[in-house]
Amino acid sequence: MEFKLRDQISWVLQVDIDHEDAKIEQMSRDETNKFGLFSWEFVRRHGLHLFGTTSTWFLLDIAFYSQNLFQNDVFSAIGWIPAAKTMNAVQEVYKIARAQTLIAQLSTVPGYWFTVGFIDVVGRFTIQLIDIHRIPDSQKKYFC
Repeated sequence: MEFKLRDQISWVLQVDIDHEDAKIEQMSRDETNKFGLFSWEFVRRHGLHLFGTTSTWFLLDIAFYSQNLFQNDVFSAIGWIPAAKTMNAVQEVYKIARAQTLIAQLSTVPGYWFTVGFIDVVGRFTIQLIDIHRIPDSQKKYFC
């Protein structure tokens, strides 16, 4: 099973992957590689990367989920839905869901299928640049 998986990964990545059992065995015998998850050695070796990753995801979550919190105000401000005081709760939920569906159908879904079709042709980095340039200037402060 292991050889088959390695061969498949090697074929997809178009890279030769060597069998590394000897290297893994040597690393596991080395006493400097034996440390706990909640140790200072772990923080010294991986703390900066862990902090960078978690803080980036935290900021992305703030931008993404706060958009859902304030979309009622945004949709009212741009005139997509009437003011909240003119509707009951069910009407408001329906109109917000309709606006979200419109956004998804016009941007998210086509963008997803564009990425599926062109990720190997254009490349991941270029697709990310295209997405950043498509963000309206008013929203770039949240992402850039």
